[in-house]
Amino acid sequence: MNEPRNTGPRNGILSLTIKDKSVLYAAYMPFIRNGGLFIPTSKSYKLGDEVFMLLNLMDEPEKVPVAGRVTWITPKGAQGNRTAGVGVQFNDGDNTARNLIETHLVGALKSDRPTHTM
Repeated sequence: MNEPRNTGPRNGILSLTIKDKSVLYAAYMPFIRNGGLFIPTSKSYKLGDEVFMLLNLMDEPEKVPVAGRVTWITPKGAQGNRTAGVGVQFNDGDNTARNLIETHLVGALKSDRPTHTM
């Protein structure tokens, strides 16, 4: 039996509010081409699903719209009590979110602290 493929429109718009640098560091995925963010969610996604998110980033006055693709999945009940959610790779062509994130994380990107994904 084929399972329906969940896509962005069916799952709606993902929303992520990050209010401090340590939370941003834990969510950011610099090891993915174009960068990406881990978004805690209980919704079901598959690798490759296209998604759209609104990012409310710390002291930025406006939400940043970000289109991307699911490239990481942490299922419910994952080992190590990891938070369930998806990693979304930012699409080519728009580096706005990546540039804002890396500006906020200057000096922290080379840290050995654990993140949601590594």
